[in-house]
Amino acid sequence: MIPAGHSDASVAATNPFTSEDVFAILGERGWLVGEPSLEQRGWCERAASMLGGHVADSAAMAELLGLIFQYDAREIISRVESHVVLSRYAARGVLRQVALLLLDGTALTSDRFKEIVTTLKEGMELRGRELFHPIRLALAGRAGEGELDRVILLLDEAASLSFAVPVKTARERILEFCSALD
Repeated sequence: MIPAGHSDASVAATNPFTSEDVFAILGERGWLVGEPSLEQRGWCERAASMLGGHVADSAAMAELLGLIFQYDAREIISRVESHVVLSRYAARGVLRQVALLLLDGTALTSDRFKEIVTTLKEGMELRGRELFHPIRLALAGRAGEGELDRVILLLDEAASLSFAVPVKTARERILEFCSALD
């Protein structure tokens, strides 16, 4: 989750990526065909702003964008590193709670994500990787650090836009993930 005192101003100063860079990556991968709509332009600007300060180069940016546009729960669960996360204390409980919280279909915004994390922290008394790694694995496709929270925050808006490849919402991803577990 993005730290409470975090300022995007510090990221912007070190962020070499623009929406044009995101357009180029999406076009190269076939995720965006033709001229982007005004809404797609806005999303690409947010993606560049949110992700750009957390990657070293275009390949790393493309990798994070790939987490948005490519999602297959069965493939994710088949990885050894996924089993490590899922075998940790309370991992499946975290996933069940996230699924229940996302069932209402409310778009996953930054505020909604903070609300979900707060609910889980209070209800399950978990912190750190025991809480965040299962969420990141199920919604972003891999466990890791805070840049994956930013990927998660881009999902629902991307899903509402007409990209060449449909993007699965956070709700769709958690349901697919939980179904693949069984």
